[in-house]
Amino acid sequence: MREARGSGRAGLARPRPERGTPPAGVPVPRARRAQLHPGAWWLWALALGTAATRTTNPLLLALLITVSGYVVAVRRPHTPWARSYGAFVKLAAAVLLLRLAFAVFLGSPIPGTHTLFTLPEVPLPDWAQGIRLGGRVTAEGLTFALYDALRLAALLICVGAANALASPSRLLKSLPGALYELGVAVVVALTFAPNLIADVRRLRAARRLRGRPDKGVRGLVQVGLPVLEGALERSVSLAAAMDARGYGRTAEVPPAVRHTTAALTLGGLLGVCAGTYGLLTAEGGSYGLPVLLVGLASALAGLRLGGRRTLRTRYRPDPWDARAWLVSASGAAVAALLILAGSLDPGALRPGVVPLEPPTLPLWPAAAVLIGLLPAFVTPAPEAAPDPRKEPTT
Repeated sequence: MREARGSGRAGLARPRPERGTPPAGVPVPRARRAQLHPGAWWLWALALGTAATRTTNPLLLALLITVSGYVVAVRRPHTPWARSYGAFVKLAAAVLLLRLAFAVFLGSPIPGTHTLFTLPEVPLPDWAQGIRLGGRVTAEGLTFALYDALRLAALLICVGAANALASPSRLLKSLPGALYELGVAVVVALTFAPNLIADVRRLRAARRLRGRPDKGVRGLVQVGLPVLEGALERSVSLAAAMDARGYGRTAEVPPAVRHTTAALTLGGLLGVCAGTYGLLTAEGGSYGLPVLLVGLASALAGLRLGGRRTLRTRYRPDPWDARAWLVSASGAAVAALLILAGSLDPGALRPGVVPLEPPTLPLWPAAAVLIGLLPAFVTPAPEAAPDPRKEPTT
C-alpha cells in the first residue's frame, strides 16, 4: 500500500503540460503543424513594403510586386478571405491611374523640356496661385508621377499579400493581451458589412422566389427593414456571447505598473513614428533605424506589461517555429539590403527624371529582392480545395 501511495504521489508530482498543448501521446493534427504563424506573414509583407518605399526604380518595384504575387499564388489558402488579394491589386491599379490623371490635368512640380501634348488651360483666380488646370504635359512630369504611383501601388500589393496569406481569426488569437479587445472590435466591425450584404442577397432571393418585387424603392424598404432587424438581433446575440465569455474583465494592477505601461507605450509609439519618418526621408537615414528599433522595443515592453490587465487564455496557440523565423527574416533581409543599397548607390534606386534617363536594373539589389521568394519554398503548400462536384459520403 505504501508503494502504491508513493507511486500515486509521484504521478501527481509530474509537471502539467502547458495550456494549449495536447497531452503526451496525443499526436498534433497535421493541419495545425502545417500552418504558419500569421505574424510571420505580416512581418514578411511589411518588410517588402518597407523595401518598396526605399526605391522609385520601376524595375525593382516590378520585381517586388512579382515576388509577392508569386508567393501569394503558390501559398494562398483556399478560403474566402484569401480572395482579397485581387481587390488590393485593383486598388493599386486605380491609384496608379489616378496619380497619372492628376499629373495630366493638374500639372507636375517637375520641370520638363519634352512636351508630349498641351491641354487647354483654365484660368484661375489670384488666390489659387501654384495650381493649374490643363496646360503643358511633359514626359518628365509623367515619368515622375509614374515612379511615385508605382511605389505606392507596390506597398498596397504587399499589404494585400499579407491579408491573403494570414488568417484574420488566427491573427486575432495571436495578438497581445493589451490589444485583444481592440482587435475584437476591429474584427467585428470588418465582418459587419459582409454579413449585411449576405442578408440582403438572401432576402432578395427569397422575395424573388415568392414572386415579390426586390428592386426599386418599395423593394428596398421591404428588404431593408428585415436586414436592420437581423443586424440588431445579431448585435444583441454577439453582446450576450461576449458577456458570457467574460469579455472586458480586467485584473487589478498596481498604479506604478499602469503608469509605466502608459509611458512605455506612448514613448514607443512616438519613437516608431519618428523612426519611420526618418527612414522615409533622405535626411533622416542616419537616425531613423535606431529610433525605430528603440521605439519598437519600448512599445513591445508596454504591451507586455499592459497584457497583465487582461484575463485571457489561448487554446492551442500558434507556435513560432523555425519556418516563421525564416519567413520573417527573408523579408527583413530584403528591407535591410535595399536600405543599404540606397545609402551606397542612391542613383541606382532612384533614377533621375531631369534629365530624363532610362532606368537600369542594379544587380545586387535585384538579387536581394529575390530573397523574398524564400517563403514559397520553406512553407507548406495549402490544402487542396474541395471538389464541389464530389458528393459527400455518409
